[in-house]
Amino acid sequence: MDKKLKDNYFGKKVLVTGHTGFKGAWFCQILLEFGAEVFGYSLAPNTEPNLYSILKLKKHLKEDIADIRGIRIFNQAVEKFKPDIIFHLAAQPIVRRSYDQPHYTYETNVVGTINVLEAIRLNQIPAGVIITTDKVYKNLEKDYAYREDDQLGGYDPYSTSKACADLITGSYIQSYFNPPEYKKSHHTLIASARGGNVIGGGDWASDRLIPDAIRSFLADGGELIIRNPKAIRPWQHVLEPLSGYLKLGAELLAGRQKFSGAWNFGPAESDMQNVETVLALLIAKINKGKYTVQPDKLKHEAGNLKLDNSKARKLLGWQPKFDLGRAVEATALWYRDFYHGKKNMAQITSAQIKDYFGK
Repeated sequence: MDKKLKDNYFGKKVLVTGHTGFKGAWFCQILLEFGAEVFGYSLAPNTEPNLYSILKLKKHLKEDIADIRGIRIFNQAVEKFKPDIIFHLAAQPIVRRSYDQPHYTYETNVVGTINVLEAIRLNQIPAGVIITTDKVYKNLEKDYAYREDDQLGGYDPYSTSKACADLITGSYIQSYFNPPEYKKSHHTLIASARGGNVIGGGDWASDRLIPDAIRSFLADGGELIIRNPKAIRPWQHVLEPLSGYLKLGAELLAGRQKFSGAWNFGPAESDMQNVETVLALLIAKINKGKYTVQPDKLKHEAGNLKLDNSKARKLLGWQPKFDLGRAVEATALWYRDFYHGKKNMAQITSAQIKDYFGK
């Protein structure tokens, strides 16, 4: 186990919004193994099966099952728990769903973020990391990896809602948590974190490549339908950005003002590949699967999206550990074990965490 990183969270009170989601469940499991006291705040899981239930997180952490759009209840939870740091992962995270549910998407992703920042401000929480996405950038559809100081934007409701969340976070930093005023007019440091397209075991969301493929290849045996085989994304195993969030949070907890602001956590440039490449790797690992292409022009999706991780590498000392092949392999092995009836998937998940962070 990464002892230095673990020590930063051992005994700390950590509030995680979105703890019942795919990324949130992995994140809480890591924190629990680091010895943190974890409080989760989220709606109930919206898929069956789901990683939150598989890991039996309800037994191991405190939680409120509630909607992040309600400021009063959330603020009461923060006031009662008094966390050392808040990681805000709660979101409506699906691009295509945002076309069908724009109001809900904006409310959850924009108002939800404001509610978290307000609770941090009102309760003087020492640190907060607001998780956004690689899709916050104004995508020019060029062969270019976006950096933290590039223009924010977004085509679809999901992307624009997350860009708004990032802009709001920047506004709160400037207005209430300005780093030069740290320990003068305030005692809080805030950052936003932009991860790539995460893959990993335990994700059963709809309209995501790997969960859709797993359902087709291992669960129901149907043929996978993909929309844009040449679309390029910054693919990475879920543990990659989560390790970045933890490193970033540790620096904020330590009171280092220079780590406030926006951060990208993406893969190496060589791992930013197209959909067909990822599927070929997955099919090779599980030794089955086929797909057909059916374009959908009614709901626009970016064709080329890359993320520059040089700031995190140079200043935070973070870098990816898994290349794309290993990320797909770890993902495939997790699902293979699940669908082959392995009973202790919590143990298997923990083993992957230990493999990543060290035993």
